[in-house]
Amino acid sequence: MNLLSAENLSKAYGERILFSGLTFGINQGQKIALVARNGTGKSTLLDILAGKQPADEGQVILRKGLKIGYLEQEPGLDPGLTVSQTLFASDNEVVKIIARYEAALERPEDEKAYQKAFEAMERANAWDLETRFRQILSKLDLHDYKARVDELSGGQKRRLALAHVLIETPDLLILDEPTNHLDLEMIEWLETYFKQHTGTLFMVTHDRYFLDRVCNQILELEEGTLHTYRGNYSDYLLEKEARETLMQVTAQKTRALYKKELEWMRRQPKARTTKSKARIEDFHTLKDRALQRRRAHEVELEINMERLGTKVVELHNVSKHYGERDLFSDFTYHFKRGERIGLVGKNGSGKSTFLELVCGHLPPDTGKVVHGETLKIGYYTQKGLMVDPGKRVIDVIREFGDYIPLKKGRQLSAQQLLERFLFDRKQQYDFIEKLSGGEKKRLFLCTVLIQNPNFLILDEPTNDLDIITLNVLENFLLDYPGTLLIVSHDRYFMDKITDHLFVFDGKGKVADFPGNYSDFRIFRQETEQQVTGNGTPQEGREEREAPKGRKAKLTYSQQRELQTLEKEIARLEDRKRELEALFTNPQLPGEELNDLSREMSEVIKDLEEKTGRWFELSAIEEA
Repeated sequence: MNLLSAENLSKAYGERILFSGLTFGINQGQKIALVARNGTGKSTLLDILAGKQPADEGQVILRKGLKIGYLEQEPGLDPGLTVSQTLFASDNEVVKIIARYEAALERPEDEKAYQKAFEAMERANAWDLETRFRQILSKLDLHDYKARVDELSGGQKRRLALAHVLIETPDLLILDEPTNHLDLEMIEWLETYFKQHTGTLFMVTHDRYFLDRVCNQILELEEGTLHTYRGNYSDYLLEKEARETLMQVTAQKTRALYKKELEWMRRQPKARTTKSKARIEDFHTLKDRALQRRRAHEVELEINMERLGTKVVELHNVSKHYGERDLFSDFTYHFKRGERIGLVGKNGSGKSTFLELVCGHLPPDTGKVVHGETLKIGYYTQKGLMVDPGKRVIDVIREFGDYIPLKKGRQLSAQQLLERFLFDRKQQYDFIEKLSGGEKKRLFLCTVLIQNPNFLILDEPTNDLDIITLNVLENFLLDYPGTLLIVSHDRYFMDKITDHLFVFDGKGKVADFPGNYSDFRIFRQETEQQVTGNGTPQEGREEREAPKGRKAKLTYSQQRELQTLEKEIARLEDRKRELEALFTNPQLPGEELNDLSREMSEVIKDLEEKTGRWFELSAIEEA
């Protein structure tokens, strides 16, 4: 059953055309995601579908009586209402019945009102919805029903708006970045919720695991054209690759035909017959197709950043408290060159505070933070970039640097870096005010990267970035030779970029997990399965004593440690060979020779320790 039809939708702001002639439909039970670059009008299109603003041309046709729920990026909540008042501000009669029942629970002395509300719940069979209502609020960490909206943080407001549209149970849910401001546990709960949801979804999200596990159709808006892909995100990637391969083959044939026709144009007689005029017109059409350039943004860089010494950042028994709550206590860690560490934990568990402490922007309550002499930190924060209005994009980035030095004497200029992050030459000379929220985040990333840091700290770098930009950022970071410390709720991003995790439990402990987020999720699920009803860990199948005649094998954690050690040993051996090659240079200055000698000692020591541990674990595995 068709719920909504969009016919020939067009929208422009001044001379900037966002989209034109878009036509598609949404049928009952479909779970559709819209994929496009930042600045191409995704949020504007959602506004038009939800009736928040009109299209310049075209129309949206809704099935009679269709009820739409819309989660906006910036929800327009009434600041004077409480959480409960916001949730129950509804035209849904069952929601109104639950609101009266919840109000009666607040006044137990009024037995008559309670009895009336209870009977209404019975008649409407509203108990299942009331149970779901409480589950939604619990999972989204909204416990204070009396808190006013204007007292909530930005993240709490987003979660409140999400809870409101979920409780409404509309026929069609339109969602603009539903996973923003959710921690990883909330995202996984929402993922499960929508997988079981029998309603219809139309969403914009950059969370690729979410797309993979929830959606059954992808719409891609690319250069003004809408492409439809059946299936989830993985299916979309395969079909897109096949489509682009076909386009490349077609483009090659078109260019060959263009070359042939160009030769004919150059030697044709002056007489213009009807047939030759038609061929000339076809030639110009062919020329446009042949010379059309597809944008490909593959990052393959050899960055020549300032070399990190043996001392990077050292944390010695650091602690930080918030009121009476311990965020982390007595934590010691020495960061190493080339490490890629992700931080995971619930919202409010201390991840962003930890980054501030590592940077030196925030002092620890106890312990000390020591920075190496050659350390150069690049810090991308959630606060964003503060820029005076009236500046152009290229001028903003040049305030931070003109180029990134590459190996073999090459450079990546500010203009080239902006191009890699999808700012074309025309857009580089636009005023900053014209940029969308995602484009401003992209520009902020460029201002951090142009400074060529050797220790890069990223706090939620994936928020508000489209999938295309995320791929560009991931490729850049995969080429980045320095140390990385990242907080992100994008599980796909974390899996691709990080080697191990700091896990914040929210009670003052930080655990070092040897693997990426998917590894951690599997480990956590297995651990939870081994927990008894009273919360005491059972002896797991890997941990418990092996039966007689069988020797103990590796635990899951040990397996992950063994895999990590293999990568680390290979990396250290590569570095050892590089250093040995450098020692053969007779022109090497004495001071640099001393630095290399100290680094070689550290590498050999580290290699011996890791190799020894690898032999220990291998012996257990092979026993």
